[in-house]
Amino acid sequence: MKLSFTTLACPEWDVRTIVKKASEYGFDGLDFRGTGSGLDITTQPEFTSGIDVTRSLIDEHGLVVSGVSSSLRICDVGLFETNLEEARRTIPVARALGAEQVRVFGYGDPAMDRDQSIEYGRRCMEAILKLDGADQINWLLEMHDHWMEAEVCKKLVDAVGSPNFQILWDIGHTTRVGGESAEHTLSVLGDIIPCVHLKDAVFDKSHAHAMKDGWRYVLPGTGELPLDGAVKALIEREFDGWYVFEHEKRWHADLEEPDEALAAYVKWMKAFVAEV
Repeated sequence: MKLSFTTLACPEWDVRTIVKKASEYGFDGLDFRGTGSGLDITTQPEFTSGIDVTRSLIDEHGLVVSGVSSSLRICDVGLFETNLEEARRTIPVARALGAEQVRVFGYGDPAMDRDQSIEYGRRCMEAILKLDGADQINWLLEMHDHWMEAEVCKKLVDAVGSPNFQILWDIGHTTRVGGESAEHTLSVLGDIIPCVHLKDAVFDKSHAHAMKDGWRYVLPGTGELPLDGAVKALIEREFDGWYVFEHEKRWHADLEEPDEALAAYVKWMKAFVAEV
């Protein structure tokens, strides 16, 4: 079982601290989604002029970069050139880090005909995949925003038709927001999911920190989301991809501090696996 976390968990930590803590808590990898005050690592010195130092630090701690989480929105017709420019910046960074994958979003206009949105996404991803070095990376569409239905996501993947374009399954979004069972998601997409995002939540609309839909995030294994069933189903399928903890401290300042949350995730995952 390969454990990683996104750096949304620790916006106050510098790269050296992130790497040290990841190793200390027993993670296997890191997923970079910004550091410090910046969200786009391709503009930060640790990932440009200083990237060799960063890579050496990661290697020295026995870690790998499981992914780079970009901001690309491939189905947004107004962002075609912006997406290509970000992809051009991201490719050399991801390759220098030895990253296995780059996350992209779908987005676009939810009111637009879905087939038309899929066509925009296809055009954008095909253009990205033609960039130098793009075929050395797995590009993953995250099941997020209005791209949460398994069959619809499968249509977009099939339209692109490249083994380098697959799915990142955000279990919290598809179950909590999309209302789709883990069993259904896996039955449709199981063969093209190399990475999953995990986070837990409880429905508590009266809580001061509840989100607009009444849910609030809690430590993994302490909430109401069907994480146990999803992870068990993945294990039964002999899933050998990444289990990435998405602790959104950057977006929700009230959440537990990263030291507590990261340690809790590893403890929960290892205890759960031991019982399966």
